[in-house]
Amino acid sequence: MASGTNYNLIVVFSPDKTKLLMCRRLKEPYLGLSNFVGGKIEEGEDGLDAAYRELCEETAVTREQIRLTHLMDFFYVLTPCRVEVYVGRLKEDTAVHGDENKLYWSDLEHDFFDMTKYAGEGNIGHILEHVKMYPELLD
Repeated sequence: MASGTNYNLIVVFSPDKTKLLMCRRLKEPYLGLSNFVGGKIEEGEDGLDAAYRELCEETAVTREQIRLTHLMDFFYVLTPCRVEVYVGRLKEDTAVHGDENKLYWSDLEHDFFDMTKYAGEGNIGHILEHVKMYPELLD
């Protein structure tokens, strides 16, 4: 895309696949709502490299602690922007911390389509339904 901005979202599962790393947004857009971690892809930066960089910046999780796979992209024509979505499972229990947003581990028994609690107009639920379609992504 010649113009517009590129972002990423990173879906991080706990080693036992029972928890999902989320952040509570401390600023707009989606102030106060839960979201996946992620950020801006810099001009000329490889998408996967950007996902690992953002993950480390926002959570202190390093490339050695998780294997990310590119799951899907969302392209918003009117904005314009593209959001690349990556998914992975931590190799072992790992302490997470960051200053960007409040991080927490969520169980999977929530309505992730609930737009009063989750950012992205239902995209979090949509992404997690796609992860269910490809369970090998978390092996």
